[in-house]
Amino acid sequence: MAVYTDITEDDLARFLEAYGVGQLTSYKGIAEGVENSNFLLHTTSGSYILTLYEKRVERTDLPFFLGLMQHLADNGLSCPLPLPRADGALLGELSGRPAAVISFLEGMWLRKPEARHCREVGKALAEMHLAGEGFDITRRNALSVEGWRPLWNNAQDRADEVQPGLVDEIGTELAFLEANWPQDLPAGVIHADLFPDNVFFLNDQLSGLIDFYFACNDLLAYDVSICLNAWCFERDGAFNLTKGMALMEGYESVRPLSAAERAALPVLARGSALRFFLTRLYDWLMTPAGALVVKKDPLEYLRKLHFHQTVSDASAYGLRDAS
Repeated sequence: MAVYTDITEDDLARFLEAYGVGQLTSYKGIAEGVENSNFLLHTTSGSYILTLYEKRVERTDLPFFLGLMQHLADNGLSCPLPLPRADGALLGELSGRPAAVISFLEGMWLRKPEARHCREVGKALAEMHLAGEGFDITRRNALSVEGWRPLWNNAQDRADEVQPGLVDEIGTELAFLEANWPQDLPAGVIHADLFPDNVFFLNDQLSGLIDFYFACNDLLAYDVSICLNAWCFERDGAFNLTKGMALMEGYESVRPLSAAERAALPVLARGSALRFFLTRLYDWLMTPAGALVVKKDPLEYLRKLHFHQTVSDASAYGLRDAS
């Protein structure tokens, strides 16, 4: 469960007085997520999400995250909105943490997405990329290629505890990606974490995107590669070409990829697989015993990386030739 900081009912009730959302009736921790402490709130006026921003989230980044949600919603994307306090601020403080109350988005995330859902996700991702244009705050992606070596340096001494041979294998892959990372591709605001638990469906229709706390400015096609990794592999580790084709068709129905983006997609997919391997590896090794968070297996992303290392052409992901 992603609850690092506990809260009391009395403290929460006092905190909510500034939001005009009525009286608190119940609240509970939310299991999904690994970065922040999240709670589902029920009050006499409705349901809301409370997020306490933990130490891995820089307070200086919060105007970007909260402002981005407002900007995307203003430009037609379905996503949660931060609620203003009585003084107009979007942030308060609760239990020693910066905290925000966010509108509740109806829907549920899919445990077993099918190809038709992947098509809708691709479309929504492209719509988000277009809706992000004109947002005037920027945020560097600390988890892009420049950030992987520092993360690896913090974990590599113990990496072979997870699987023998990882130190040599990951060191070689990291060097390859640093030498071959694409440059000068179209860039903008990306979600950077659009996993199934961050996409809600209602009555089998996509109802919105949530959790923008990894959002940043980076290559748009890198965001596509993250979705390929997150949505198009089966539980046995096999890449599902039908899902890949559907995701890419959905994306290109809104924003066609350039020739350079198409050519770069295999390297970008290797990079996004390594990025999630490294953050999972770090959390696997460093999360204290007893923390109320479910650690995710880093080797899942090592297996995905192995697949991408065999790919030489984006057609392997279901991307059709440009017409």
